Amino acid sequence: TGAARAVALVIPALKGKFTGMAFRVPTPTVSVVDFTATLSRDVTKDEVNAAFREASLGAMRGIMAYTEEPLVSSDLKGDEHSTIVSGIDTIVLGNMVKIISWYDNEWGYACRLADITAFVASKLRQPAAVAS
Repeated sequence: TGAARAVALVIPALKGKFTGMAFRVPTPTVSVVDFTATLSRDVTKDEVNAAFREASLGAMRGIMAYTEEPLVSSDLKGDEHSTIVSGIDTIVLGNMVKIISWYDNEWGYACRLADITAFVASKLRQPAAVAS
């Protein structure tokens, strides 16, 4: 997809190390990502899922969610996260990993716009540093 190609443009070190595809499902605003990557070492499904689970509870809290519920596209309509990783769909074969992730491409995007607007506003409210 365009998004998968754009990542390699923004982070050149990732060029050729992954592929991804997003496709529409039978709901007007929810899409799913099929992401495949080759890692530098063999991993297990539990390791991969634990990493996503921990990220969703830590640094990516509010942006990424993790679930092991058997969800369908209509369950994700109106979800504020940029991505919801489906742990039950993770596939690992040695160092190759496939991740399935859902997102509401309208509401999730709007929530990130609100986040960046709030961030910029907070910086504008701070008094300017005085040069000495």
